[in-house]
Amino acid sequence: MTDSPVDGRTLVLLRHAKAEQPTADAPDMERPLAVRGRADAAAAGAWLARHSLLPDVVLCSTALRTRQTWHQVEMGMTGSPPEGGPAGPAPVVRYEPDAYEAHPEDLLTLVRRVTPTATTVLLIAHNPGISLLSELLDPLHSAPDGLRTSDLVVHRTATPWAELGRGAAGIDARHTARG
Repeated sequence: MTDSPVDGRTLVLLRHAKAEQPTADAPDMERPLAVRGRADAAAAGAWLARHSLLPDVVLCSTALRTRQTWHQVEMGMTGSPPEGGPAGPAPVVRYEPDAYEAHPEDLLTLVRRVTPTATTVLLIAHNPGISLLSELLDPLHSAPDGLRTSDLVVHRTATPWAELGRGAAGIDARHTARG
């Protein structure tokens, strides 16, 4: 990264990986990833590395399943499992309580606070907010049924993070990570 704002920006939206089913004795915030979810999240990280989409900044909900998703994505980006790739410099990771049960406008506010020098941001959050944010950024090309677990949507924009808004970041790629 440089000290000046960049021209091209990439926002990668990732719905958290598959979590265990809710139980009566544990709050929703504490639901862990299922075995499949851990493998899928690592596969998401490997896909990001293979496509040179390594984040400068990670915005992650504070729920256990999103934190575990990030950990597995990070492992996949570094080559653990072996199909991953070199992860490059460590990103700035911000665990955001406001990303849990967030509306798309709340998630957009988090993205707008990102340093202007960041070129690639990874946002890991929950439905329906993450799907609705993708739709807000590119209303014509968003997935009609929203994001499934471990779905990645890559949005590209020339708009500064602080000015990002409706229709300002077209969808460049989609991927459903399965491990």
